[in-house]
Amino acid sequence: MGRYFLKISYDGSAYAGWQVQANAPSVQAHIADVMEKVLRQPVALAGSSRTDAGVHALGQVAQADFEFQGSLAQLQFQLNMALSPDVSILNIRPVRAEAQCRYEALSRTYRYSIARKKLPLSRQYSHSWYGNLDIGAMQNCCGIILNSVDFQAFSKIHTQVNHFECRVERACWVEESPEMLVFEVKANRFLRGMVRALAGTMLAVGKGKLSPGDFEKILHGKDRRLAGESVPAKGLCLMEVEYPESIYLPA
Repeated sequence: MGRYFLKISYDGSAYAGWQVQANAPSVQAHIADVMEKVLRQPVALAGSSRTDAGVHALGQVAQADFEFQGSLAQLQFQLNMALSPDVSILNIRPVRAEAQCRYEALSRTYRYSIARKKLPLSRQYSHSWYGNLDIGAMQNCCGIILNSVDFQAFSKIHTQVNHFECRVERACWVEESPEMLVFEVKANRFLRGMVRALAGTMLAVGKGKLSPGDFEKILHGKDRRLAGESVPAKGLCLMEVEYPESIYLPA
């Protein structure tokens, strides 16, 4: 039996998140069900990131153990033919037997998109805000993020984690066009709800409701109740999960 990493893209609109839910559809359950039918064997599927309900992915990574002797490209084709149109397997790569997609990731990259005007084709994948924003003040907040380690103030409460430390490598707002503003953030790990809470609090700074100094005080206060509201899930996308090349085996 071999272990494989699957790179996955999905539109999260119709799912209650990545993680298997008792009474709601999940991306993980859908893919595992299709894999078991195609491979005709039990498949345990684990993801690198537990994206919330409505969150999308262009580069989620999952691991699965199964017996297989044929062409991985053919298996990828068969799985994509059987999966729903809102889920796609981008590639399948063999990895070391002990490789763990969640714990061996070097970094994860997320993007949060904000539409600055009414964009019908982007309504499922961006949060809309049509008013004025102080982008410079929001960029100042990104500098504060890059110089911080403890993000408890931006984590959902009652989460079972050993610590709230994250090493953020990149954080910036990018004006991709006059109509679209994007928050890009890359870190070794993220806390539950962290990106949406950060984006929501910085949006409050951009609106003038908070200052960058207020943002810094909130971060150091380590109290989620002090931070701004989380922005809607539909604007968030997991873009990429990076691993050391040494975990992969020849195809």
